[in-house]
Amino acid sequence: MTISTLRLHAAREIGTVFDEPRGTCLPVTPLTTTAPAGDSGSEQLEFPDNRLLSSLCGEVGRNLAQIEAASDVQIVQRGNRLDLFGGLEDRRRAAEVLIDLYERLEAGREIEPGDIDAALRLGPRPVPPEMRAGMTSGDQLEMFKPGAVEIKTRKKLVEPRTAAQKAYVDALFRHELAFGIGPAGTGKTYLAVAVAVSKFIGGEVDRIILSRPAVEAGERLGCLSGDMKDKFDPYMQPLYDALNDFLPGKQVTKLIEEKRIEIAPLSFMRVLTLSNAFVVLDEAQNATTMQMKMFLTRLGEGSRMVITGDRSQVDLPRGVQSGLRDAERLLGNIDKVSFSYFTAKDVVRHPLVAAIIEAYDADAPAG
Repeated sequence: MTISTLRLHAAREIGTVFDEPRGTCLPVTPLTTTAPAGDSGSEQLEFPDNRLLSSLCGEVGRNLAQIEAASDVQIVQRGNRLDLFGGLEDRRRAAEVLIDLYERLEAGREIEPGDIDAALRLGPRPVPPEMRAGMTSGDQLEMFKPGAVEIKTRKKLVEPRTAAQKAYVDALFRHELAFGIGPAGTGKTYLAVAVAVSKFIGGEVDRIILSRPAVEAGERLGCLSGDMKDKFDPYMQPLYDALNDFLPGKQVTKLIEEKRIEIAPLSFMRVLTLSNAFVVLDEAQNATTMQMKMFLTRLGEGSRMVITGDRSQVDLPRGVQSGLRDAERLLGNIDKVSFSYFTAKDVVRHPLVAAIIEAYDADAPAG
């Protein structure tokens, strides 16, 4: 099966597609064999560009190994052909991922392990019945693309890797006040900073303000060496790291000097003006109720706020209520405020992180 035939596969559920140059209706060639569902079978995919196929497979086949592990199939390369062995649905899923990644390479994009993970998690999007009529093969293919949501920054394009991340990014673009709540490693802060940078370079906001509560977690601030900036910087380092992922280092330094990017502890937020700014409060579970109210009520004209936190990692003194929990309770019914929730299934760090979170969640007392 050639890649031109593979392009028709995106519309296999529709049954027919239209050949744009001639306008005639062509039958869709099915990707799978006629083996009954669940039976083991094989399929062959042919790719015209050996250089792109090499990139698709990855160094010593590591990309194929990642797809095999997630899809329960065996993939064997023979020249410009990939042979897929396994059950019907497993082969279909693996083939969809391979096609999507190959087209990513055709578009001049690279493939990283995270891109493969995203394609495996998100899968092709279904086409609503009302949109099927009159669609060309190219239109149908776009409707099936997993990574359609992209955040443009100076250094890279950022794509959500899970359905929850995609819904979260959509909320960040649509709402002036958004919450992202869930365990560590789910991309809550990373995606928020990416959207902040995107809106900043697009001229939609004049400044970026990033903040965290400087709550002691095992070591007191006074025990740390240096002046106040030196004491607070370790708490702020994850925010610096995210910025440096999206903007050149020299530009980050220049923008901080010009106060167009400000990174400050939550306790300093009272003295900042928050108009025409994109404001991110990270680790919000460690903000007190009064701090959270102070922060939220500083939302200025032309500004956007994102609050992220993990309710399972509260470092506040015993008996002090987390402002994040209060905000959920008090603001949950306001239409213009969005709440996005993540679970261990949305962890995009090392796979062990998800297993660790699930183990702790299972051991946590009910309620």
